[in-house]
Amino acid sequence: MRDIVVIGAGVGGMAAALRLASAGHRVTVFERSAQPGGKLAVFERDGYRFDTGPSLLTLPQVFEELGLGLRPEPLDPVVRHVFPDGVVLDSSSVHEVFLERIATALGGNAAADWDQFWRRAARIWRASWDAVLQQPVTAASLARMSWRLGDLAAIAPGRSLRALGRRHLRDPRLRMMLDRYATYTGTDPRRAPAALAAIPYAELTHGGWYLPGGLGTIATALHAESVAAGVRVNLGTEVAAIEADTAVRGVRLTSGRFVPADVVVSNVDAVSLYRDLLPAPKPLARLADRSLAGFVLLLGVRGRTPELAHHTVFFPRDYDAEFDAIFPGPGRRARPVPDPAVFVTRADDPAVRPDGREAWFVLVNAPRHGSAWSAVDWRRPGLAGAYADHVLDVLARRGLDVRDRLEFVETRTPADLAEAAAAPGGSIYGTAGGLLRPGNRGPVDGLFLVGGSVHPGGGLPMVALSAKIVTRLIR
Repeated sequence: MRDIVVIGAGVGGMAAALRLASAGHRVTVFERSAQPGGKLAVFERDGYRFDTGPSLLTLPQVFEELGLGLRPEPLDPVVRHVFPDGVVLDSSSVHEVFLERIATALGGNAAADWDQFWRRAARIWRASWDAVLQQPVTAASLARMSWRLGDLAAIAPGRSLRALGRRHLRDPRLRMMLDRYATYTGTDPRRAPAALAAIPYAELTHGGWYLPGGLGTIATALHAESVAAGVRVNLGTEVAAIEADTAVRGVRLTSGRFVPADVVVSNVDAVSLYRDLLPAPKPLARLADRSLAGFVLLLGVRGRTPELAHHTVFFPRDYDAEFDAIFPGPGRRARPVPDPAVFVTRADDPAVRPDGREAWFVLVNAPRHGSAWSAVDWRRPGLAGAYADHVLDVLARRGLDVRDRLEFVETRTPADLAEAAAAPGGSIYGTAGGLLRPGNRGPVDGLFLVGGSVHPGGGLPMVALSAKIVTRLIR
């Protein structure tokens, strides 16, 4: 039995705390915020309830292992795609059904192309699931995969997701849909590794799911189960430093109190951990690019909107212009995207809206907050309100004008996420998609890392898998 301190009560931190307490360790969690959940946050107003973080649950079996008693409901469609020419394509977790929908919307050749791509994505998923997503990954362990030539050929190191799409998919709308999955890991599809084709495969094979009451119920369940397992959860308590020599000795709170520990598990963003919490700043090996951020509108809407699915994405005519604005080249400045893809989540759930109303979560990808050329100062007076109006105008031009039905508009900028969740720059996914993210072992003995900024990556199932990996390392 060890004394273990977990810094941060996000999903990764709480999942690790629950697993470690269930294994017999004495576990204490310190969370700077007043609520657990991290980026899996909830906002309530006037009878509306919004998930302000993740809105889609994939790989629910990862959470079933934690014994949370969740009752997810399958979504059909998983996502509705509205293309610039007005064509609508509903995705399905049943491959044959999705092929039929593609054939109806885009033609038989497009369906055949997707079927061929799907077989390639399945190979990538099988190669990744055991060897990458459930194990610690280093450059050496990836090199050892080269002995499995079939796996290496499937993952296609050196090829981008965009290039993979161009090879297999002739219809530009299918390529646009595939590009979208790169943004689910916070990166540019033109530079994202082809291995990210595993993401649509996982989503559409294992399905997209919703939890009645919203996905924030995961945080509530994790907190309750952790406390029941004996975890001591201290909310509103911030860790100022990790004290260590050759191994961790414990943590010091901002109050000055020292808490000894045999092991420290950090659910803090890896950049913040290495820069701010260690005894001396340390270089962060294998630091991937920072993820993109997001600009969010929370809308209270009168009436019903039958043309919306649970998740609907409206694509722009020039998708590359979005990535140029967020990931500018040398000598160029980042800027809010003039004509962004708009992602709308509208849950048909009485628990999250008043009668006759709808709660909309509207997300557009955005540059990070900051003063560098690659960021935008989202605190600039008037910017958030003006851009909120602009996003509503974009939706209206795409055929969904909701401006005369609004009861209220709440905005969440990258600067707001940076402050609320201690996410540098408001990066949604910590580090952008790639196989070599910061590792789960820290630079001193007894220090371990979980969460979206480290291996195996961002998104609810990946964060939960990072907790599983770390628990195995500690045990």
